[in-house]
Amino acid sequence: MYTDFDRCVRAVRSRDARFDGWFFTAVLTTRIYCRPSCPAVPPKDRNMSFYPSAAAAQQAGFRACKRCRPDASPGSPQWNERADLVARAMRLIGDGTVDREGVPGLAARLGYSTRQIERQLRAELGAGPLALARAQRARTARLLIETSDLPMADAAFAAGFSSIRAFNETVREVFALTPTELRARAAHGRAPAAPGVLTLRLPFRAPLCPDNLFGHLAATAVPGVEEWRDGAYRRTLRLPYGHGAVALAPRPDHIACRLALTDQRDLAGAISRCRSLLDLDADPEAVDELLGTDERLAPLVAEAPGRRVPRTVDPAEFAVRAVLGQQVSTAAARTLAARLVTAHGQPVRDPLGGTLTHLFPTAEELSGLDPAALAMPAGRRATVVRLVRALATGELDLGVGSDRAEARARLAELPGMGPWTTGIIAMRALGDPDAFVPTDLGVRRAAAARGLPSTPGALTRHATAWRPWRSYAVQYLWAADDHAVNHMPAH
Repeated sequence: MYTDFDRCVRAVRSRDARFDGWFFTAVLTTRIYCRPSCPAVPPKDRNMSFYPSAAAAQQAGFRACKRCRPDASPGSPQWNERADLVARAMRLIGDGTVDREGVPGLAARLGYSTRQIERQLRAELGAGPLALARAQRARTARLLIETSDLPMADAAFAAGFSSIRAFNETVREVFALTPTELRARAAHGRAPAAPGVLTLRLPFRAPLCPDNLFGHLAATAVPGVEEWRDGAYRRTLRLPYGHGAVALAPRPDHIACRLALTDQRDLAGAISRCRSLLDLDADPEAVDELLGTDERLAPLVAEAPGRRVPRTVDPAEFAVRAVLGQQVSTAAARTLAARLVTAHGQPVRDPLGGTLTHLFPTAEELSGLDPAALAMPAGRRATVVRLVRALATGELDLGVGSDRAEARARLAELPGMGPWTTGIIAMRALGDPDAFVPTDLGVRRAAAARGLPSTPGALTRHATAWRPWRSYAVQYLWAADDHAVNHMPAH
């Protein structure tokens, strides 16, 4: 995108917010970089240059615009859509892998040499993994400075900086303000937050339909781990340095996020997981444009554009829950999951003042599970045990940097993992935008009601025209049913 100069110029001149996060505009005369939708008067064409990432613009010596705050734009949808090395690397960098494990740790997770990763990231994004991680640290630092009362030294180390000097230099270089000046600017009009709670705004590309997104999360919430309270979906989070709790509520132009962490170093990773959970980096215009070309699907798209795929903050957790939910009602699946949580989950205190009591147990914590304690058929009990073992030993990797094709293949090898379960895990845990579940009863019923083929084979053939957005087509078909998961609960 950023190499098409004329197209980028048109996006900037029309202040097209659809391209925020796709590329960044650098102004040669002022040495600042902006998002395409920046409200400032656009510069002359000859004074514009375009970069594929904020890190590349920063490396070239540009600082962030104080007006449009390009560091706060939605992330590029490419990193969730694509499954190649660069996309996997970007998902891992977003989750904080470079800060925790360095570039060698990133390379080890991806199975490539550091040189290969450096070369591919530079070729596509104009910056290597260290520069990309530095840009993320700058964003995290700004959030901590502006939304918390942490002492600056604590904010520096929580953001991932190794020294106060590096923190001060980076903030001044990227934002053209000192940390103290940033905090002073943000303090005007900011409502006081509860001690230890960060109040954030998570941006997204409009439109966003919250109904099925929050409705699904609320209807399937596991007691103790998740709840719907005061107009927000709330849940506990297991994170690399500690744990936390988050409350997420839809607003017209952002998602209101209240986040409490036991270790502030988890901030960037927690935000990344919340964005993934709500599919906030999706490109709804591209999705709806394609799906709307199908005359049978078009009315559903027109009725509620911008549907997202409700995903997860923990792929391993979701995989276990998907197996528990095989061939049972939503209520029964919640009950089974709640029993696992009570028996094996780590107790925690709810810092947001609700009824959250536990973290969902890890595969390692479930490895000693007694199958007889599961109130389900013997075959499904065996599937749960095999899945937990594969996750605990590393035989199966569903993490943010995993190879989706390899993960699906390994899932399919596990006895009891049919096409429906594998497809649901690919859609919601692996984040595959093109996962499809033609055997799902709700999908088949909605398809038949709209004159679409209702047998799995015929529907799969018809759905080839929906690629690469079949996961979103499933959301539109599911939403045609009057089920609790398709309606956001009342406050």
